[in-house]
Amino acid sequence: MRPLPQPQLDDVEMATVLHALGDPVRLELLRRLAADGESTCSPEGIAVPRSTLSNHWRILREAGVISVRTSGKTRLVTLRRDELDTRFPRLLDAVLDEPAHATA
Repeated sequence: MRPLPQPQLDDVEMATVLHALGDPVRLELLRRLAADGESTCSPEGIAVPRSTLSNHWRILREAGVISVRTSGKTRLVTLRRDELDTRFPRLLDAVLDEPAHATA
């Protein structure tokens, strides 16, 4: 499985991150990653088609919000918390502290 392109911290822009976080499904994915630490690309309980879920992961990855690594045939997703906190202090705190609504 080929590695997926991921932006360097210096290339991550606030507007792109905010766009990526502007969708309820992506916010739910973010909350789960923040709570669980790492996830497969197909988490339980997200009620969207697999192709839509793949698109959400792509948007988060290309925005620099997540990191994806391959382990055998599985792709594992991790929140780039430390890097984003360095680049945009308190942004994720503000987003994650927002009460969750029915998103998926």
